[in-house]
Amino acid sequence: MPALTINGSTTNLDVPDDMPLLWVLRDVAGLTGTKFGCGQALCGACTVHLDGQPIRSCVTPVSSAVGKKIVTIEAIGQDPVGAKVQDAWRQIDVVQCGYCQSGQIMSATALLQTTPKPSDTDIDNAMSGNICRCGTYGRIRQAIKIAASK
Repeated sequence: MPALTINGSTTNLDVPDDMPLLWVLRDVAGLTGTKFGCGQALCGACTVHLDGQPIRSCVTPVSSAVGKKIVTIEAIGQDPVGAKVQDAWRQIDVVQCGYCQSGQIMSATALLQTTPKPSDTDIDNAMSGNICRCGTYGRIRQAIKIAASK
């Protein structure tokens, strides 16, 4: 397998080309902040950035990440927008159980990187694929608006 660039570091990992990126990140690279939710790209728990775009790592073969920049929740705070999102999440205590929140933060950061002042419709569209079983959607929306105002 050619080198992967994960959170700014390049590493060679000996994994099959068709291995889902989620399992490469969690089981091989030891980055367990990205969560397994459904395995079918329906819940958003496994969201990471691939060249700045939010993707579902549970259905993305690692071969499609070669030569691209992978960013996980472990490094999103190094991005100025990601840091604002994480600060807003903490400010209003978005997290309840927390399981989905890494994916929520990754999707919210991607939204604000492309749409710095999102409308409610922009937020709905960007976050629609992220499920929160605890129902923290109102706090998620509020945190996105706080991060956008910083």
